Amino acid sequence: MNESDVCMNNPDAPYHAHIYCDPAERPAAAALRDVFGIDPAILFVGDMTEGAAGPHPIAQYEVHFLGAAVPAVVATIKATGLRALVHPLTDDDLADHTTLAHWIGEPVELDVTVLDPPGVNQGIPRFGISDF
Repeated sequence: MNESDVCMNNPDAPYHAHIYCDPAERPAAAALRDVFGIDPAILFVGDMTEGAAGPHPIAQYEVHFLGAAVPAVVATIKATGLRALVHPLTDDDLADHTTLAHWIGEPVELDVTVLDPPGVNQGIPRFGISDF
């Protein structure tokens, strides 16, 4: 069993979704952000970036949730037609954003050079958010 299987079988495993948008998609992304803001399964809704941030080369925001909410979050994102990256939070930041990740819509090429090496994931402490 790999780490992805462990996360998918653990309803308490922490997850992120990065919702991407170009200028034409921004209204749809903002509307989805509002929906997630009132969803009790969503633990955190981040601010929308205006451009590149970390490995993400275009405007995006992230939402945090637990493994039990993955199917509902994925369905909600798919219904909008927006692009998104859904991934678990493990101790391998690179794998989280690549091999353990699930893309909705057309993938965005990430700058993986800025991600933490395996075993040194500083994602939550680095951004000062610890909602899990």
